[in-house]
Amino acid sequence: MAEREAGSRVAGVVLAVAVLVVMVIVALDDPAPSTSAPTPAGATATTATTSPTATDPVLPRRPDGFGEVLPTPPELVDRRRTAPDVLPPPASGEYEASIAPISAELLPRTTWRPGCPVPPERLRYLRMSFWGFDDRPHTGEMIVHEDVAEPVVGVFRKIFAARFPIEAMRLAKPEDLTALPTGRGNGTAAFACRAATGQTRFSAHASGLAIDVNPFQNPLERRDGLVVPELASAYTDRSWRRPGMIVEGDVVTEAFAAIGWTWGATFSAPKDTMHFSATGT
Repeated sequence: MAEREAGSRVAGVVLAVAVLVVMVIVALDDPAPSTSAPTPAGATATTATTSPTATDPVLPRRPDGFGEVLPTPPELVDRRRTAPDVLPPPASGEYEASIAPISAELLPRTTWRPGCPVPPERLRYLRMSFWGFDDRPHTGEMIVHEDVAEPVVGVFRKIFAARFPIEAMRLAKPEDLTALPTGRGNGTAAFACRAATGQTRFSAHASGLAIDVNPFQNPLERRDGLVVPELASAYTDRSWRRPGMIVEGDVVTEAFAAIGWTWGATFSAPKDTMHFSATGT
């Protein structure tokens, strides 16, 4: 009897080991997910740096991954902030700009990954002066496609000369693509290897051919009521003109029009007031 029980236990152990081996083999044979498809645009529909901080609570999520659209907090209804400097301001106090290739040290700070529609060699790193809401010059950074680097520097030269205020000009970071929505992002930026809003195809941002300017003052509006950033609904009233807002015929629209770029506010849907692109999308 004892021998039969011992034999049963041994058989059970052998069977368990065999099952485990099969599971390991299956797991090893399962191919890794492809990196060629764009990251779907959900909570981070703009290039704005949106990583939550201790003072930026995460919004409740909609089924589509965006945050719930909530009333604009009173302190943001007329938003006039300038982000802390990451780079030294222009020594001359005037407009300064530089164009450089993407270095090996810089690449990990970006959203580029294998499968993006443009190789790093075709991108350029810009440093440009911008005028802050504090009425002082600052230095920002941006990544664009090499074909548009010079024209973009010219656009922001005109914007600086007009003292059009910008809150922040920073690179989109890898963690921004999966950041939970706070509805407060307001970084002016270009390259972000992600999908177009609510779609699976790559955005023009993924090729460095689109720029978002002051997203909070110039939110995206969708017909289903979505506003991005989600706390920026106070800025859907375009009749109340506040600093940082882009309006037809101003220096921002005219500067981009001069280099042949399309303004997202002219799209039938969604209305994307922050957005300018070389591709028309």
